Amino acid sequence: MKQFTKNLIAVFMVLIFISLLFSGKDTNLATQMGRLNDYKISLTQLAEDIELQKVKRITEQGNRLSIEYKDSDKKKITYKEQDASLTQTLVNLGVSEDNLRKVEIVSSGESFLKIFFFGVVPTLLPFLVVLFLFWSLFSQASKGQMQAFNFIRSRARIFKPDNKKDKVGFDDIGGLDEAKEELKEVVDFLKFPDKFLKIGAKIPKGVLLVGSPGTGKTLIARAVANEAGVPFFHISGSEFVELFVGVGASRVRSTFELAKRSAPSILFIDELDAIGRHRGAGIGGGHDEREQTLNQILVEMDGFDKDTKVVVIAATNRPDILDPALLRPGRFDRRIVLDRPDIKAREKILKIHCSNKPLAKDVDISKIAQRTAGFSGADLENLANEAAILAARKNRKEIKQEDFYMAVEKILLGPERKTHVLSLREKKIAAIHEAGHALVAHFHPYADPVHKVSIISRGMAGGFTLALPSEDKYFRSRKEFEADLAVSLGGYAAEKIIFKDITTGASNDLRRVTELARKIVMRYGMGGSLPPMVFGHREELIFLGKEIHEEKTYSEKVATMIDEEIEKFVRRSYMRAVKILKRKINLLKKIANELMEKETLEKEEFLKLVEVKA
Repeated sequence: MKQFTKNLIAVFMVLIFISLLFSGKDTNLATQMGRLNDYKISLTQLAEDIELQKVKRITEQGNRLSIEYKDSDKKKITYKEQDASLTQTLVNLGVSEDNLRKVEIVSSGESFLKIFFFGVVPTLLPFLVVLFLFWSLFSQASKGQMQAFNFIRSRARIFKPDNKKDKVGFDDIGGLDEAKEELKEVVDFLKFPDKFLKIGAKIPKGVLLVGSPGTGKTLIARAVANEAGVPFFHISGSEFVELFVGVGASRVRSTFELAKRSAPSILFIDELDAIGRHRGAGIGGGHDEREQTLNQILVEMDGFDKDTKVVVIAATNRPDILDPALLRPGRFDRRIVLDRPDIKAREKILKIHCSNKPLAKDVDISKIAQRTAGFSGADLENLANEAAILAARKNRKEIKQEDFYMAVEKILLGPERKTHVLSLREKKIAAIHEAGHALVAHFHPYADPVHKVSIISRGMAGGFTLALPSEDKYFRSRKEFEADLAVSLGGYAAEKIIFKDITTGASNDLRRVTELARKIVMRYGMGGSLPPMVFGHREELIFLGKEIHEEKTYSEKVATMIDEEIEKFVRRSYMRAVKILKRKINLLKKIANELMEKETLEKEEFLKLVEVKA
């Protein structure tokens, strides 16, 4: 419709231009006529001049007569009737035939261009305009039909194995060693399918990659395609589902047909949970478009022949909400978990992402990997990029270690709020608060070591204490949880000891303490007077994948016991923090004064203050 409107406007513009062109021609003719008004004579005067033998030549152009006289160089004009003969007209006006024969009469026809523009064009132009409008209308209708046909086609994007720009192999991926080993079978099947088929073995038709966001699910799927040297079709689960009923199922059919035509190939469906959620959730009914799309995927995967050389790889970070039919043998019957990288894997990933960046001599990748516990592969890529941006912002040609440290803090806490200037009193409160966190973390035997203390505002925090584990932890003990509670309450306790008052600066700490203490008692079974049980059941709306409420599966008596256990954990941790700070109160003031002066203390500076060698 928009294109048709544009065409219609263009037609009107052409018409206006032609009208102006013709009106310009008429104006020019009128102007010329005005200039010749002094030389215009009547037919009667022409007849008299011929009789007096003054006329030398008459040039006839249609009904216009141009007259040349013997005694003058100036031409005069007159007009006769359109279809009347010139000689007969002059004879009727009394001109003798003898005098008429003495005058040279020349008949000159109108030019082709003049006849075309002023005769043919005005006649044909309306027909041409109408034909153009009809052509434009039918053209738009034809395009609309093609668009409707393309609407149900597959939206999958293909990456061919000979595409060097996007080529990624297993060697380009740091960590994920177990996942690589599992996927090598898929690579072997796609490279040498006859070896498996002859012996009667069947490769899994579907491989489900499960992992947190950023752990490299899409990356490792592309690496499988490149290692096998086969086409790689990529599509997101949300691209199947559209507003109109039946489009999702049609796109599923089109996508699988496309993959089969290019076999051997890999079809990668990202964010499978967008269409693979549990059916019968009570929302949308049995004819919900999402469910119809899921049904078509189940049919297509179950319809693969034994020798079909297509492997379907899907990725999700919510395997718990997937429909059980997807996970049965014959569909996505192999599940590969992609964990967040450990310290060695983080070091490998950082080396890969820093390979094309100029690093200074002081850069120690192992120390950066130690500070990035819990980072995913995407987080580490972002870290290397942020460090490069910080170095470029300072007009340096190399990236230093401090750039990586600043990038870690920016990712964890947000950018520096340089405009957030604290008053002297608020600065002292922030220094005491952060010194309290740092001291408790340092002197508690089960707490993580302190790497940095700062009172510079970042994100929503007025300051921060960065305490990171020296090694990756997959299990946490009750004593470690209590240490976390004590460290979180260290700032609150320090304010109360020094100022005999408390501020809102500890509000976020108190929230985290409350949540962690509740999990310790209700989720991890660490309550002393309670049996080793999980209390409460979280209800989730499967269609939305969101927690709605927590079902209370225990009595009021047990609820009271839970509250008492939570209170015990918090009070015990708080008293432990107070005990450490009162014993080290002079050191607390010393660290706070140093923070007020320098605003930031690195690990070495902090250890020097607490009289511990770095």
